[in-house]
Amino acid sequence: MVSFRYNATMQVKTRFAPSPTGIPHIGSTRTAFFDFLFARKNEGKFILRIEDTDQKRKVAGSEEAIDEILDWLGISPDGKFRQSERLSIYKKYAKELLDKKIAFEKEGAIYVRVPDDLEFSWTDAVGNKKIKFSGKDVENFVILKSDGFPTYHLANVVDDYLMEITHVMRGEEWIPSTSKHLFLYESFNWKPPVFVHLPVILGPDKSKLSKRHGAKSVLEFRSEGFLKEAILNFMALLGWNPGGDKEILDLEEMINLFDLKDINVSNPVFDNKKLEWMNGVYIRKYQISDIKHQILQLNPELKKIDDRILDEFIKLSQTRMTTLKDFQKFVEPFFNPQKPKLNNAQLSIVIDLKEKLGRISKWNQENIFQVLKEIFLSHKIKMNVLYKIFTDSESGLPLPQSLEILGKEKTLARL
Repeated sequence: MVSFRYNATMQVKTRFAPSPTGIPHIGSTRTAFFDFLFARKNEGKFILRIEDTDQKRKVAGSEEAIDEILDWLGISPDGKFRQSERLSIYKKYAKELLDKKIAFEKEGAIYVRVPDDLEFSWTDAVGNKKIKFSGKDVENFVILKSDGFPTYHLANVVDDYLMEITHVMRGEEWIPSTSKHLFLYESFNWKPPVFVHLPVILGPDKSKLSKRHGAKSVLEFRSEGFLKEAILNFMALLGWNPGGDKEILDLEEMINLFDLKDINVSNPVFDNKKLEWMNGVYIRKYQISDIKHQILQLNPELKKIDDRILDEFIKLSQTRMTTLKDFQKFVEPFFNPQKPKLNNAQLSIVIDLKEKLGRISKWNQENIFQVLKEIFLSHKIKMNVLYKIFTDSESGLPLPQSLEILGKEKTLARL
């Protein structure tokens, strides 16, 4: 039986340990964020450890994407390590287990055999639940492969100990492996960290979140116009409940409130509609200049629009956007219009519009609205017909305000 190494006098230290086998989706990034929150709450350290010992599955660009995700979210680590640069360390500890007759060699690899009469148990920090495994249920496992690279089991135990990790956060799917890790801790006469097995995020159909549910990386969400504040807020609430009804929390609030006892035992469901709602809330909280900067990063072609006009359209769109990508959809009809196919009756409306709008001396939304109202009453049409004439669409941003921003000259030229 083993006891936990961590005590209240130690500095908290967490780690995010992804494998560079692809760009991690939002579920993995949530683990990193929980690591970050807990470390900051306790004035501790948060490190990034790239677990690149499975060289065959390594995907080019994955590590750079992991760095970019953490940097963009503003949760950069306090240090970074790569397991592929630490091979001599793992070989040393594998040899120690061989010398102790705890491990044995077979076909160039080193295995560990767990005695049947041992029992492994720990109290998991999620739900404060006690979990037990019997040695007879733990199969022999490889700790060092024939290519000289360690397996996850050896490398993560050795590194967590040497790096003085106090709390290991990972998905609950790793619970069965923990018995193997506890045996290694016991074999080295090391005390293990606190284990925090996080609930797995589910898709709407209650199966594990995957790409078919829309599981994406943070970088994909960014390219779709989601703000980092919304993503952080949304991720935090995937399995953590700080209490109360408040759902919109800034980073400082989340750090102050975060506590392991508030992590839910039940698996959270990924709700894309909630993420969109939350993103809209943050868009409305933003300064126009900050939104503008991010919109232009997503849509560089909008830089050709006059700054003043762009600012006014952003202000008009701000309360209507779910993502920053919506902005292009809103303004595209005014700057890259498709020529609508109009019938004779609609063409006569165009002539009437041009005449009446041309007579407006003070170009503002009130006067524009009066003309539009007069037109749809006299021609017995609905506003969607006017939308089609101006934008080749039947809905969009409020037309009087949009035409005021566009200006009289451009409006008449359009007609």
